[in-house]
Amino acid sequence: MIRMLRWLLLPAASVPVTAAMFAVDLPAALLLGPMVAGIVLALGGLGLKMPRIGFLAAQSVLGCMIAGSVTPDILVTFIHDWPLFLGVVISTILLSGAIGWLIARNHILPGTTGVWGSSAGAASAMVVMAEAFGADARLVAFMQYLRVLCVAFAAAMLAHFWLQTTGDGNVHPPIVWFPAIDPTAFAETLALVLAGVVAGRLIPLPAAGLLVPMLGGAVLSSAGIITLQLPEWLLASSYAVLAWSVGLGFTRGVLLHALRALPTILASIAVLIGFCAGLAWMLTAVLGIDPLTAYLATSPGGLDTVAIIAASSRGVDLSFVMALQTLRFFLVVLLGPPMARFVARRLGPDQPDVPA
Repeated sequence: MIRMLRWLLLPAASVPVTAAMFAVDLPAALLLGPMVAGIVLALGGLGLKMPRIGFLAAQSVLGCMIAGSVTPDILVTFIHDWPLFLGVVISTILLSGAIGWLIARNHILPGTTGVWGSSAGAASAMVVMAEAFGADARLVAFMQYLRVLCVAFAAAMLAHFWLQTTGDGNVHPPIVWFPAIDPTAFAETLALVLAGVVAGRLIPLPAAGLLVPMLGGAVLSSAGIITLQLPEWLLASSYAVLAWSVGLGFTRGVLLHALRALPTILASIAVLIGFCAGLAWMLTAVLGIDPLTAYLATSPGGLDTVAIIAASSRGVDLSFVMALQTLRFFLVVLLGPPMARFVARRLGPDQPDVPA
């Protein structure tokens, strides 16, 4: 009975924190709210751990969400400008990998945590995969969502300034929490989620529960074989489970370690944002792409936040923005594991321990 009350305390604490974040338009509120609540309760001695089956289900829903971001418009735009997109994305990934290597090399964060945490995009996926590959998911989450906040703030400020100068408005579309359900599409989505859960339990590959629905769903939905439907209530529930799984693992040692590394983390975020702004300037100068479209397209995550800002900003080429953002999202997820292994081999075994 006491344990059940403890589990009920998680959503009871998460809802008001998330609502407060929504009230001030804080990005990634559906992830940050439950994570903050989980951290506070964990530091207070709640003593809970997310069951693996729940974590796998939420992980699989996340894979379906990523797969659903691939649309025909994005594919057409990518085919038209693929050399440009690959150049921009690969250069950003290489810079973020170099930053992660420097953080690990200088023992600022343990093991390959810096590599996963400095990854330029796919914040929630990086947290999931980092834990699967043995890195400290708590510190990765701290780095990733701090980057999401900084990038979203910079992008929102630029969009606001640009729209002020052009006289356009900027209104966020309302969230429909309980949309009409298409029985066939929803059943196909749940079947893909189930496949991800089974893959996560049976396939001896870290993050298989994320990768199988992500890749399979992208192929099947792009080919028109299935239709993915992820209502907001399902996404919000999955985000909460992923956030709680990270937040409940926080200890005072982890928090102190993260705060000590804060100046370096902020500096690495500033370098990444500045580099991407330089890429945007290059796109504007060479190809004549409008500055706001170029900046939102090259901005290093998160994809959902950038999509909201781009969709609510008049004059922005949404297909161009989402094509580049989606390509980086996929490549970051696919290249993250080999990059982490590459760094780990060169760091050697003499690394500081993960904080208790």
